[in-house]
Amino acid sequence: MEIMNIYSRRKFLGTMGFGSIAYTTSGAFAELVQTPPQTEGPFYPNKLPLDTDNDLIIINDRLKPSVGQITHLSGKVLDIKGNPVRNALVEIWQVDNNAAYIHTRDPRNKNHDGNFQGFGRFLTGSKGEYYFRTIKPVSYPGRAPHIHVAVKLKGTKRLVTQCYIKGHEQNMRDGLIRRIKDPKQRASVMVDFQAIKGSKINELQGRFDIVLGFTPEDQH
Repeated sequence: MEIMNIYSRRKFLGTMGFGSIAYTTSGAFAELVQTPPQTEGPFYPNKLPLDTDNDLIIINDRLKPSVGQITHLSGKVLDIKGNPVRNALVEIWQVDNNAAYIHTRDPRNKNHDGNFQGFGRFLTGSKGEYYFRTIKPVSYPGRAPHIHVAVKLKGTKRLVTQCYIKGHEQNMRDGLIRRIKDPKQRASVMVDFQAIKGSKINELQGRFDIVLGFTPEDQH
């Protein structure tokens, strides 16, 4: 499976500098907060798209991009000690700009933007890094804007969580956010989506680091 295309590899090398935090050595953190698990929801794709790379804006060789504010989501997968986790499969899925999932049983699916991939995968590198090009998440009835994220590492249980727009007015009314009782864990899933300076198309960048509740060697 080709997890990362050539376009994304080139973009990735440039975008990882966007608001990034330097994680160079184990123990370089004042405090690590384990990323809280959250529900997968009913609309994890029941039929994966033919294109499952990390660029959700363009499907295969189509010339027309999806509708929405282009957003670069990047970060690192870390173990509980702060060490980067390589070869972890990161998946994201979210609604399009019309608030529709690609899942065929989503009641809003008939309005789905056919140019939005809706789902993507990325295999982390040696520094635990991942990168996706997608759109800024939008809300739908009952939910604050969010992106579903799953991390799978061989021999471990799959972590499913969600990330949100920091400071969004709907956050405190969202039932799933309110279930996260630890304030530090709740803060850990809030992403500060910032405008990219100099972007002529108003692109955003956001960083979401994912901290697993174990070290890989614990699983052997």
